[in-house]
Amino acid sequence: MTDAVPGRLVVSRASLDDWRVVTGWAADEGWNPGLGDAPSFFAQDPEGFFVGRVDGEPVSAVSVVTYGDDYAFLGFYLVRPGLRGRGHGLATWRAGLAHAAGRIVGLDGVPAQQDNYRRSGFTRAHGTLRYLGVLPAAGAPDPHVRPVGAADLRALTAYDGACLPADRPRFLRSWLTAPGHRALARVVDGTLTGYGVIRPGRDAPRVGPLFADTRADAEALLGALAAGADGAPVAMDVPEINAAAVALAEARGMKPTFGTARMYTGPVRDFARERVFGVTTLELG
Repeated sequence: MTDAVPGRLVVSRASLDDWRVVTGWAADEGWNPGLGDAPSFFAQDPEGFFVGRVDGEPVSAVSVVTYGDDYAFLGFYLVRPGLRGRGHGLATWRAGLAHAAGRIVGLDGVPAQQDNYRRSGFTRAHGTLRYLGVLPAAGAPDPHVRPVGAADLRALTAYDGACLPADRPRFLRSWLTAPGHRALARVVDGTLTGYGVIRPGRDAPRVGPLFADTRADAEALLGALAAGADGAPVAMDVPEINAAAVALAEARGMKPTFGTARMYTGPVRDFARERVFGVTTLELG
């Protein structure tokens, strides 16, 4: 526990119950958090979640989740409305970043905060757009798309790690099997060519990740995932750097609703950006 502002703000590690409160703040900001995200987030790094309290009441939050020895991801940087501009956010930010312990840190920053992030040493890598839309009914089921099973975990973990700046097996084991999550893989001649997950969100179901070798693989997966949405609008965070991903979302009638910027404090390991058609989550990367 850290006295971030003497006599007033106390920053400490958050519990799952704390994070349910923070998730409500995220919903109030229009971020459409997943209904059951927190247990999977905590599965990756239960020490990476922080909340600031004034007189025992939570007023600020941040997560800095570590992935191995070299990389961490920052999210949920929030201060309750009406209590902003008092230093609570900055103190909580500093306490969270200390958990990164020298790792390269990534984040997905909203436009209003990007200048602040630059002043803190973050550099923009690319933009990301939140697309939303009712996806048209798919045609005949793709015979290569099937539900993910326990036997797929090793191959999926390797594929997932090739699409990110870090490996995340603990997170992935939870994410693929969490209540309400539906995970599908595309397998052609015994080779995994992509996978995706759809989960219930506060305002709309969210697709993430959607990783695939080609646009055709991604389109087959997206159609199958959307078939379980029962005609509801579906949200997906699409990296603008992948032109095929943007073209796919727009071809399926999805519309951009807001944007963020992926930013890093330094160079990250190479990964297959061309396979990233949908970001897993803006909160954990």
